[in-house]
Amino acid sequence: MRLFKQLIGVFAVILLIIGVLALFAFDVVKIDWISFMELQPSYASQEKPLPVPPRSIPVEGPAYIPGNGAPTNPVPADKTSIARGAELFNINCKMCHGETGQGTGTIAAFLIKKKPADLTSLLVQSKSDGTLFLTISNGFGFMPPMNENFTVRERWDLVNYVRTLKAQ
Repeated sequence: MRLFKQLIGVFAVILLIIGVLALFAFDVVKIDWISFMELQPSYASQEKPLPVPPRSIPVEGPAYIPGNGAPTNPVPADKTSIARGAELFNINCKMCHGETGQGTGTIAAFLIKKKPADLTSLLVQSKSDGTLFLTISNGFGFMPPMNENFTVRERWDLVNYVRTLKAQ
């Protein structure tokens, strides 16, 4: 009889341990473990990007020299460049600027304070290629800078494609 009581006691302790472990394993009881990542500053996407190190040059070469005005377009507006620009526009820009570039994309309805620019307007089309390149690179208003998303060549392809939007 004594052995039977000891066995019941051992099984009760084992079941208690398994029950406590199950509570933690299935997130019934959550423990907030100390994480050092919580103690360091964190930033949202495109918030306070780090400045470029001084005297550094991008892998694909300098896109423009700050302080020297808008750069000139080194990429000819041929079929290949415009096709590449159209593809990049459809993937990355169409959601805000719309299929025709008039600022009527699917996200534009949710942007109440500042609507996307109408890329077919006389104001945008009268800008130089270099100004459009700098706008794509550095952003403008609520448009984020795209210099980390596109290579220098891709930004010039986008400029060449934006130039074709005035004819549509």
